Amino acid sequence: MSELVPGGNVPLPDGAVSVRVPGPFDVSALITDDGGKVRGDADFVFYNQASVPGARLNGDTLTVDPARLRAGATRVTVVVSPADPGTALGALPAPALQVTGPGGRPVARFVPQRPRQETVLLLVELYRRGGGWKLRALGQGYADGLAGLARDFGVDVAEEPDSRGTTGAAGTAVAAASRPADPDGFAALVNSARTAAGSPPVVLDSRLCSAAREHAAAMAAAGRLDVTGGDGVSLHQRLTATGYAYLTVGEHLVSGPRSTAEFVDYCLRGDRSGRTLRDPAFTHAGVAHVRDARSGDFYWTALWARPFTPAELARTTGEVLELTNRERAAAGLRPLSPDPSLTAAAQAHSADMVARAFYSHTSPEGGQPWDRAAAAGSRHRSTGENIACGQRSPAEVVRGWMDSPGHRANILKRDFTHLGVGFAGGGPAGTYWTQLFGG
Repeated sequence: MSELVPGGNVPLPDGAVSVRVPGPFDVSALITDDGGKVRGDADFVFYNQASVPGARLNGDTLTVDPARLRAGATRVTVVVSPADPGTALGALPAPALQVTGPGGRPVARFVPQRPRQETVLLLVELYRRGGGWKLRALGQGYADGLAGLARDFGVDVAEEPDSRGTTGAAGTAVAAASRPADPDGFAALVNSARTAAGSPPVVLDSRLCSAAREHAAAMAAAGRLDVTGGDGVSLHQRLTATGYAYLTVGEHLVSGPRSTAEFVDYCLRGDRSGRTLRDPAFTHAGVAHVRDARSGDFYWTALWARPFTPAELARTTGEVLELTNRERAAAGLRPLSPDPSLTAAAQAHSADMVARAFYSHTSPEGGQPWDRAAAAGSRHRSTGENIACGQRSPAEVVRGWMDSPGHRANILKRDFTHLGVGFAGGGPAGTYWTQLFGG
């Protein structure tokens, strides 16, 4: 049986598998295609709809038969929330997920970090890879509960509550809309500019607006523009504290404009700030301003983000591998192959650097890259690691590594044959990347 860490994966046996989460939790599941979006109510399994084609919920156990899922289904994401809606996940023990195959044979176990402010947790996903299925550990939480889950999985929200205080056929408690009011027309102004540039519109998100408001207030209190407020908390840490897990993020920190229209116009006039506002990668935005009572200056924060999903993470880390192999090919070297154990260790290290706000090859306990690789099951004789923080895209991070002699040496080391890539958003620097090489 495999003990999984966040990002780790294991092949699933043929036939039906059972996923059990004992304890005071509600178990549910979302069935999606490669785009990570549900098609409708029939893509939910939960207490009030316990059976759909290929998936059945019985108490604390979800049974999934991939061969019987609806046409086009390639992912099943398993979700837990407190059985008592008035209880915080952080007040409960960490959910311990157990996976068994046909005949009750143990397949995997996953215990995520104990939740803090999160109220809903994505535990694992079952996903199709080639002709088979695999299981990946997630451990991603939402501080705003099922509302955040609904946004990221494309749920249409109904307004009429049922007897348990939830809404919609799937019972997601999301009637309190996540989109904040926009009396100053911020979204209309920026989306006009984005449309003219050929970029899709962004949607205002209450979590981004909340983080922007807190950061604008911190800057006003300190009397200066800075990605880290006078309270020592970075803008990115404020965002992740709201429960918004992001794949990429951008920001505008500005003082002076006295209206939303002036602020947007100021951002559009700058080359770099204009690129951020029009960046097609972003799907959500938030904005806030606070007046410094001492000076009378207005401090503005705008946040731009694209949410983290397992599919987007796989795409991003796959792009890092592809770009790395392009550099090796240009140097006449053979490509690196993806390695599940190295990937699990790399992902866990990126997530750990975010969670504990450190940036080092050495963990706070003294663990080294080869220790993490071995703990994840790697049997490679040699190990190397590149880390980076703050870069906004795979192209930017690989370019930065190639511009650094030590990192470049790892990428172009002839003896390395395999690679694992990890990424996590949050922490003081905003993004944390890990490459773990094996040979």
